[in-house]
Amino acid sequence: MSELTDKIKGAVNETVGKAKQAIGRESNDPRLEAEGAGQEAKGNVQTTVGKAKGAVKGAIDKL
Repeated sequence: MSELTDKIKGAVNETVGKAKQAIGRESNDPRLEAEGAGQEAKGNVQTTVGKAKGAVKGAIDKL
């Protein structure tokens, strides 16, 4: 995946994960809340990977 794709997918997963957590808390559904936390964490990783790809590409471009 490209840098931009990773960042977009990461942002989407973070947002959906936060929403699931909120819905899980409001509906007293610990499974949904945990699922949301996992999805948010996955999104954080995807975003970080996208940023790292950009940093590496930027460093290579400077050479």
